[in-house]
Amino acid sequence: MGSEVQSSGKGPGAGPARGSDADPGRRSPRRLAGAPISWGVCEVPGWGRQLPPQRVLAEMASLGLTATELGPVGYLSLDAGRVRELLERFGLSLVAAFVPLVLHTPSLDGAEELAGRVASLLAAAGGEVLMVAPVMDAGWSRPAPLDDDGWRRLAENLERIEELAAVHGLTMALHPHAGTVVETDSEVERILAGCEVPCCLDTGHLTIGGTDPVDFVSQHGDRIVHVHLKDVDAELAGRVRSGELSLVEATRQRLFRPLGRGDAAIGEVVELLDRHGYERWLVLEQDTTLTGEEPPVGRGPVLDVQASIEYLANLAPANGGEVPRR
Repeated sequence: MGSEVQSSGKGPGAGPARGSDADPGRRSPRRLAGAPISWGVCEVPGWGRQLPPQRVLAEMASLGLTATELGPVGYLSLDAGRVRELLERFGLSLVAAFVPLVLHTPSLDGAEELAGRVASLLAAAGGEVLMVAPVMDAGWSRPAPLDDDGWRRLAENLERIEELAAVHGLTMALHPHAGTVVETDSEVERILAGCEVPCCLDTGHLTIGGTDPVDFVSQHGDRIVHVHLKDVDAELAGRVRSGELSLVEATRQRLFRPLGRGDAAIGEVVELLDRHGYERWLVLEQDTTLTGEEPPVGRGPVLDVQASIEYLANLAPANGGEVPRR
C-alpha cells in the first residue's frame, strides 16, 4: 500500500452513488502514490529531459511514498520481472499505467495490440488500473472534431479495451486529457453519455478542458476509479484552451503548480471524494518539463511533490493516519 493520509469514507472504489452520504463516523486512510511525470518523465513527443528511473524512484522513496505509476511504456522496463525488481529496490509497488490509444478509427488492431502489451506488463508487475487517453494519432496531433460515427466507434472501442483490461485482472479508466480527442467539457460529457466505462479524475486536465473538477465529482463520482491530483494556473489553462499556448509551452511556464497553489479547488475535490467514500489511489501528479542541466539530487521537481504531500497532510484529520515525511 502507498503512503497514507487519513480521510473519511466507506466502501471500495468510488463508493456511494451521487447524492448519498458516507458514514461520517468512519475514517480510512487516503492512499497516496507518485508518478514519473512529476519528475518530467512523459511520453508526449518533445516533452523535455527524462531523468533516469533510479533517481526518480529514489526521490519518491525519500518523500515516504511507497507506490508509483509506470511512466511511459518502457521507461522502467518492458520486462515485468525487472520492473518488480527495480521497484522493490526502492520499496515501491506499482499502481497504474497510462497509455494513449487511437480508438476512433474503423481499425482497432494497433490500439488493441498496444493496450494488450501494456496490460500484460502492468498486471504481471502488480498494477491495478489501466488508464486510456484517446488520441488523434500516435504523434499526438492536434485533435479534429469527430463525427457521429467517430464518437460511436470511440465509445464501442473503449468498452472493448475495458474488456481486454478485465481479462488481465485490471480496471480500465478513461482519462480525459489536454490535446486528445476527449479534452473539452462537451467532449467529456458526450463520451460519458455514450458508454459506461469508469474514469480517471484528473483535476488539472479537466480544468484545462473547461470542466470544473468539483462538478465532475458531484456528477460522476460513481464512475471514478482512479485520481490524478494536480493544481493549475487558471490563466495559463485558459491560454491552452484557446490554442494560444501548447500544453508543452504552458507547462514550461509553470501551468501545473503544487497542490493548493493553483486554481483547481483541490481541497474541495478531496473533501467531496471523501464524502463519496472514495478509497482508491490518489496519485500526486504535477506535469513537469525539464530543460537545460539536470537539477541536483534533492532539488528540482522533488520539492514540488514534497509541497503537495504537506498540503494533503494538512487536509487530513488531526487524529488521522501516517503522513509521509521527508
